[in-house]
Amino acid sequence: MISDPLAHELRNAGVRWDPAPGDRFRIQAEALGEDVFILSHMVIEPRHYETGTVLHFNGTTEWALDSVAQEDALWLPREDQLRELLGGTFLRMERSGGEFAVQTSGPDGQVQSFAADDVEDAYAHALLELVHRAVA
Repeated sequence: MISDPLAHELRNAGVRWDPAPGDRFRIQAEALGEDVFILSHMVIEPRHYETGTVLHFNGTTEWALDSVAQEDALWLPREDQLRELLGGTFLRMERSGGEFAVQTSGPDGQVQSFAADDVEDAYAHALLELVHRAVA
């Protein structure tokens, strides 16, 4: 699973999250900061209002929670979501030893490689580079 610091970097870089079933997130509150929640139509569902998206907790699963504003949640994107965000720049992912390396096509077609111990972190590093290039 992607590290919290990289998830924060993605959010701060402007990577947009449209909550959907299957998405993982943490609630940015001290008492719940270590818990990972998963959106589901049955338990936690995104509800969209004119004022923003709210993650609504149904039933008694999380009795102390009714809802949380999307901006109070930290999205923990999965490998497939990160790969999709890389779009056509993604070339391949390889595992070598204990690390994962994500290769993308950089400026002028050069191949760039981003390695990490966790596959989602490797994808996140590649996506951050893509976002920084797009903004520059």
